[in-house]
Amino acid sequence: MTAPYPQQDAGWTIIRDSGDPAPRAVLDTVLTVGAHGLATRGVVEDASPDTHPVVLASGVYDPSVPGERLLPLPSWTGLDIDPAPVAWRQTLDLRSGVLVRDEEPVDRQRPLRTVRFVSAARPGVVALRAEAAPGRIRPGDALRSCPGAPAVQRSFDGRYWLAETPGIAVAASHTQRPRDGVEVTERIGAYAADAVVRAHRACDAGFDALLAEHRTAWSARWADVDIEIDGDPDAELALRYALFQLWCNIGGTTEAAVGARGLSGVGYAGHVFWDADVFALPAVASMSPELARAMVDYRLHRLPAAQAAAAELGHAGARFPWESASLGVDVTPASGDLGGETVAITTGQWEEHITADVAWSAWHYAQWTGDTAFLRGPGRQLLTATARYWASRCRLAGDGTAHIDTVTGPDEYHEGVSDNAFTNIMARWNLRTAADVVQQASGSSPETRRWRRIAAALVDGYQPGTGRYEQFAGYFALEPLRIDAVATPPVAADVLLGRARVMRSQLIKQPDVMMAHHLLPDELAPGSLLSNVDFYRPRTAHGSSLSPAIEASLLARAGRPDDALTQLRIALRLDLDDLTGMTASGLHLGAMGGCWQAVLFGFAGIRVADGVLRIDPALPGAWSRLGLRFSCLGTHVRLDIDHDKVTIDADQPLRVRLTGHTDITVSTLTRVTLRKPANQGARDEPGTGGSTG
Repeated sequence: MTAPYPQQDAGWTIIRDSGDPAPRAVLDTVLTVGAHGLATRGVVEDASPDTHPVVLASGVYDPSVPGERLLPLPSWTGLDIDPAPVAWRQTLDLRSGVLVRDEEPVDRQRPLRTVRFVSAARPGVVALRAEAAPGRIRPGDALRSCPGAPAVQRSFDGRYWLAETPGIAVAASHTQRPRDGVEVTERIGAYAADAVVRAHRACDAGFDALLAEHRTAWSARWADVDIEIDGDPDAELALRYALFQLWCNIGGTTEAAVGARGLSGVGYAGHVFWDADVFALPAVASMSPELARAMVDYRLHRLPAAQAAAAELGHAGARFPWESASLGVDVTPASGDLGGETVAITTGQWEEHITADVAWSAWHYAQWTGDTAFLRGPGRQLLTATARYWASRCRLAGDGTAHIDTVTGPDEYHEGVSDNAFTNIMARWNLRTAADVVQQASGSSPETRRWRRIAAALVDGYQPGTGRYEQFAGYFALEPLRIDAVATPPVAADVLLGRARVMRSQLIKQPDVMMAHHLLPDELAPGSLLSNVDFYRPRTAHGSSLSPAIEASLLARAGRPDDALTQLRIALRLDLDDLTGMTASGLHLGAMGGCWQAVLFGFAGIRVADGVLRIDPALPGAWSRLGLRFSCLGTHVRLDIDHDKVTIDADQPLRVRLTGHTDITVSTLTRVTLRKPANQGARDEPGTGGSTG
């Protein structure tokens, strides 16, 4: 066989076969490959007529559908194979970014093999090679339409199959020739505005050259970002898979629109949620600062739409939509299905924390990457606009306190509540941070002073006697139901018990207060993490895929890394084992970003503040060593962490602080090994760990 075969390294390959009990659509999702804002699901080349391969591109929506949806594009992987394979294996090689399909021999002397990839070196270029006995493969059309995709037509010279749609064009061609006793079919195509030009150049280069440069690009990625876990190969592989799919599903040129399911499926119509800003972006910032900036730019380019939305509601500033697509207007549907019942969807009206989430993601990008100029320019504009919204949205009471009424927090089991702790804490941070940024640029003003007064007056539900934050006004008076009395999480408690019963209880979908601890540790009372973890954890159903990874991060910060690892394992298997039953419609990209955050911010205890990389690790007993490579503050960093010491490498001078030590500078000529202090305990004091805050 001449087609390249991936290295059989268990630490780098995801393998599925035709006998896998999972639904085929789940396997198609798991085996997605992509790059630069273009992805293709792992549908086999000779898929049955009722299975439609899906190719999706970032930001390419169908405006003819109410609320918009990502537009399925013509498929480039279809082949007619006779006789059809009876049994096969598909191997996704994470190291080189290729998907290989091997037919089980079944007495065949020349079994089928296919190799496909979406080029990491040439944006928009795709390539497929298939080999089998002569005459067995009939290529058919190089592009094939699927429901909702634009029609395909041949070009005038017969070489390319072409399709055009607003924002993108598609061109593909194929060749067939004998080689080493088999017949080789190669297909090369391009998805871009200048698709024919790119396809022509790629065809001139040839499959082997395209594959070589593609592998080189993936090798460079893994050289800069990777994870090694001594003692836990399953977690190591799953975390590499999460990184791989973040690269495959996130991309763009002038911006990156990142839907909740990325480009791996049509779940949620490809709409952009807070999953992108709060869960995916912090992970991406450690992988590719340029890509993180493209994600921020998606929001910046829609600031005028957010300002118009605020004005329509009679408020100042900018209000970002709960669900966003091409234009930045709210595309949240009015109703949906819950356990067979049609229910109203109110998140577009009430889940307003998205506005502060967008501001936080822009600020996090600047802090993590060291792009301070961003906060003096477009970042300042975004922070100012969102602060103005909160200043006009808050209600000032006669007793001098400030309140935010009728909202829904991340715990969507309780809707339309007042003084949701997460929303209020995020709004308070937004007001204070915007005031800081504006004041640094132009000094204090009546507006910034007003922002600070409102921030100081905003209630947050904190009770000093218990160290707990009340999730919203009246929450502590609800039925004190715990999840272990109902089911084993993760579980959709609202489906199991009904919405009305859950709303009357303390059961929560995901913990708002713990999410605030994750994003903004400095905004919460020192020493309050553990008391809130102990209270809210038994009440959390993890009905959201976003929840387990964040709990893992917080448990590690709270000095409970073994419990944290249990939660991380759940998050890591959400899609690989289809734990939610929804992987068929796409990967849970936010959960994958959350897993990488749990490792960086939780187990490694990394934080970037004031231009210093702070490290405060806590490893579970099952891990004898954690090795990390990532980017921050314009530097490529390598950490080796065990239970006694931390070793740090950086390719440029970098200020580092390990808890219990003074600041040091690590440079290309310095490898630093520091001993960890014993008996650290919980790490929730301001400035000691967790996500940036």
